[in-house]
Amino acid sequence: MIAVTKEIVSNPEASMSREWLETNGLGGFASSTVSGMNTRRYHGLLTAATKPPVGRIVILSKLEETLIIDGHRYELSANQYSGAIHPRGFEYQTGFRLDPFPVFIYEAEGLVLEKSVFMVQGQNTTVVQYDLHVSDKLKFVEAVEKESAAKSSDKLKFFGHKFYELKLEIRPLIAFRDYHSTTHENAALNANVETEEGMISVRPYVDLPALHFAHDPAELAGNGSWYRNFEYAVERERGLDFMEDLFSPFALTFDLNRDRRARIIASTERHGIRNAARLRTAEIARRKAIAATAPDANNLVSSLVSAADQFIVARGAQKTVIAGYHWFSDWGRDTMIALPGLTLATGRPDIARSILSEFSQHVNQGMLPNRFPDAGEIPEYNTVDATLWFFEAVRSLLQYTNDLEFVRSQLYDVLKDIIAWHVRGTRYNIGVDTDGLLNSGGPGVQLTWMDAKVGDWVVTPRTGKPVEIQALWYNALRVMENLASGCVDKDAKRYATMAELAHKNFNKQFWNGETGCLYDVVNRDLRDGSIRPNQIIAISLPHSMVAKQKAKSILRVVERELLTPRGLRTLSPNDPQYRGRYEGNALSRDGAYHQGTVWPWLIGPYITAYVKTFGKTVGRGIAAEWLNNFQPHLEESCLGQVSEIFDGDSPHTPRGCVAQAWSVSELLRTAIEDVYSSSTRKRR
Repeated sequence: MIAVTKEIVSNPEASMSREWLETNGLGGFASSTVSGMNTRRYHGLLTAATKPPVGRIVILSKLEETLIIDGHRYELSANQYSGAIHPRGFEYQTGFRLDPFPVFIYEAEGLVLEKSVFMVQGQNTTVVQYDLHVSDKLKFVEAVEKESAAKSSDKLKFFGHKFYELKLEIRPLIAFRDYHSTTHENAALNANVETEEGMISVRPYVDLPALHFAHDPAELAGNGSWYRNFEYAVERERGLDFMEDLFSPFALTFDLNRDRRARIIASTERHGIRNAARLRTAEIARRKAIAATAPDANNLVSSLVSAADQFIVARGAQKTVIAGYHWFSDWGRDTMIALPGLTLATGRPDIARSILSEFSQHVNQGMLPNRFPDAGEIPEYNTVDATLWFFEAVRSLLQYTNDLEFVRSQLYDVLKDIIAWHVRGTRYNIGVDTDGLLNSGGPGVQLTWMDAKVGDWVVTPRTGKPVEIQALWYNALRVMENLASGCVDKDAKRYATMAELAHKNFNKQFWNGETGCLYDVVNRDLRDGSIRPNQIIAISLPHSMVAKQKAKSILRVVERELLTPRGLRTLSPNDPQYRGRYEGNALSRDGAYHQGTVWPWLIGPYITAYVKTFGKTVGRGIAAEWLNNFQPHLEESCLGQVSEIFDGDSPHTPRGCVAQAWSVSELLRTAIEDVYSSSTRKRR
């Protein structure tokens, strides 16, 4: 459980920086801040994945809630408008907790209203439940009053004699738009509502799905109207469209004198309200089962195991990985890097097999897709490293499961074809050079994970032979050598010969004696001496071309120049191109994305490289300290999750996606494999 205090939830500035996230295993999600004030266009109670895991649309933005006590209205919502926040429901909010899903706590006149929100796995469905309780303070007062009433034979009403009317008014605000955009008042919206007992349905636009509200008994007011000019502070900071109009099709008023509970199921499917309790029980049980897979009792590991589950989603009949929330879909590179930590380290190898099988179906010209677009169009194949991480993901599966039969029958031919394409050459000049190393790139393209591009400006082009690409290529060749031997394939010797040539020329070309580390890119006679973290991958991978003494020197340089409590900087602060803060508009942010910004996922290969180089006796204790630096972060941004990036400069403010798959997965993988779990078989 993560609890947020009254001091934080009642402070708009503090509460705006703390968000929550619910997911549904389809790519859909619900999310907002701990005060319920939406600060992003991606915030909402129901963002549905209409073509799982993509085709995402914000259907239900929020619910406006008013608690009515003896005619006095306590508005519990919070919205940012130009120059003002209205209502100011956080003034009645006494806390927030993640237990296991978001719970908002409000108090007025001695009554406590708890609102809980969760999504249903496998459905575009959000369940919201309100429970009314008596505060501890009022319980004491009532005890005194009951004793007095008993003596005078007075009769007490519900919750004591003080309250005669208790109601809860709920007004939905709908958006029905692509999650990357905002909606504005328009005449095309169909304001009609369809009603039946316990159910209200709306379909504002014919080309979008209907939204069904199952609800407990309530009084309906069908007075639809537009609410205008909501402002989203984070979008304004990011230089994007930050104003939106939302439509309210109706209001429901629940009689809390009759029942202390009110529930709403908002879904693209039709549910009866009687399903609410069953859905809640099932979801709690599912999350407990996920948490139970944690292979170590360490608090950080347990939290990360629960966080990992939110990224595993459906793609057709198979599984894939959402790269990050709120705005990423499934990316080949992110999926392959994240796979070991999300699935194998957590004891879910069937999901790993499903992901590998699914992506193998999309290999084209020897390349894994870089990205599946949001609208479900043809995948993009503009990456050099995603395909090479595919080999490492397969090797990791074998290390955990020894399931050679699955690899032989489902993946081996695909892997062989990938190597063949890289030898003869494929898109974007990706191909093996005469020195056995892998060349790639050209004008206007960005093929490595450092892929920021603004218009025609490629911020870090890294054309030629990037250091981590050579490391991944060599690792892939050694993986294929071992697989070919296991599959009794005569090509095993050829793969070994190719690997030896790459090893020989890598060490000739990439060592920078002046700095005591590796060049970041070699491009013919050019050597890029920028001190970046990519060289760590040349040590951390199981098949490495770097000798131990050089590895020690590299680690010392990286620790001095790049290591922070939140991960590794992408560029040394001593470099004139260094940008220490990731902020401003798209041009400013993308210009800093890989020019000094800290990426937490890199702490995974760094710890693996450190323990591998200096040994467990020295390395594990230090590595545990680095990992423990992340425990406070689980309560400072998106609760229970790990951000995509942090500022390079102290205090290393979290930025980018509030929840990133490879951030979680690499922390989890290295924690289990390198630091905490001695029983786990080492992969690297």
